[in-house]
Amino acid sequence: MPHSSSQKHSAFKLNNPIWQARIARFRRNRLGVWSLILFAVIFVLCMAVELIANDKPLLVKYQSSYYFPIVSAYPETTFGGIFETEANYKDPAVQALINADGYFIMPLIPFADQTPSVERVEPYPAPPNAHNWLGTDDIGRDVLARILYGLRISLLFGIALTTAGAVIGIIVGAIQGYFGGWVDLAGQRFMEVWSGMPQLFMIIILVSLFSPSVYILFALMLLFGWMGLVGLVRAEFLRARNFDYVRAARNLGVSDWQIMRRHILPNALASSLSQLPFMLTANIIALTSLDFLGYGLPPGSPSLGELMVQGRNNLDAPWLALSGFFSLTFILSLLIFIGEALRDAFDPKH
Repeated sequence: MPHSSSQKHSAFKLNNPIWQARIARFRRNRLGVWSLILFAVIFVLCMAVELIANDKPLLVKYQSSYYFPIVSAYPETTFGGIFETEANYKDPAVQALINADGYFIMPLIPFADQTPSVERVEPYPAPPNAHNWLGTDDIGRDVLARILYGLRISLLFGIALTTAGAVIGIIVGAIQGYFGGWVDLAGQRFMEVWSGMPQLFMIIILVSLFSPSVYILFALMLLFGWMGLVGLVRAEFLRARNFDYVRAARNLGVSDWQIMRRHILPNALASSLSQLPFMLTANIIALTSLDFLGYGLPPGSPSLGELMVQGRNNLDAPWLALSGFFSLTFILSLLIFIGEALRDAFDPKH
């Protein structure tokens, strides 16, 4: 039955009975709810990773003054040293200068993504201990810090790519579904050809033509990653364009753009939300795969794919491969559980 005028104008209002029923169905899925909570906690921790894993103190008190090295850079002379370059807070001499007339508070993990663990006497990669909870990589960097910084890049990159791909897919699907005819026919033939290309190999070939860049990688992955929602949105617009309220709006002289944006799009977006976690999962996997193959983020960037490469190259250091594998598996599992819960909540059969 077509949606009424009051329903279509309140498609995104949480006090709408339809949305209240969807939220209630989502809450009944305990696995999905807890997965969403854990994912939100991990996301917040990764966004604030400088406060958790850093080689600079959170706070320095020296001679009755307070300093915040993670916000501002201070020369060593600020704390009584002789060098005018930025203070190295891992240097025992700098630590002694600060402790002589104050104190400093280090983060829980006193390593950034590029900080070598110079305290270790074992050859790198070094196994886990009290200082490096997940050990070090093959050049002495803390694995746990690398994972946290790598997760932040993966999540931000994946969310941005998913958002941009969803916007393009919704626009293309809306145009195809609303206008139909030769527009839909041409769009479907193009989709068939474009989706039939070996996307991963095409990205690898195109990436190799440019110098390493996050922006170029993003653009190339978006070039092949925008088709996820086209079919779903197209079907919704094909179905809704013949509803009575859409025909009435058209007869009243409302423009096609206004009809698409105000009358059909809200319902199409509601059915598309459940697919976003699966799209994010696919984008994170694609980025990790490219990093593993050496065609992803610029060299030296913290990433789970780069950590797995180190695990492959250092089979006698199993903590490298296991740390990367379980971190990726845990994040992807949370996203899949969230997606399953959303799909059940937005199931039109309910």
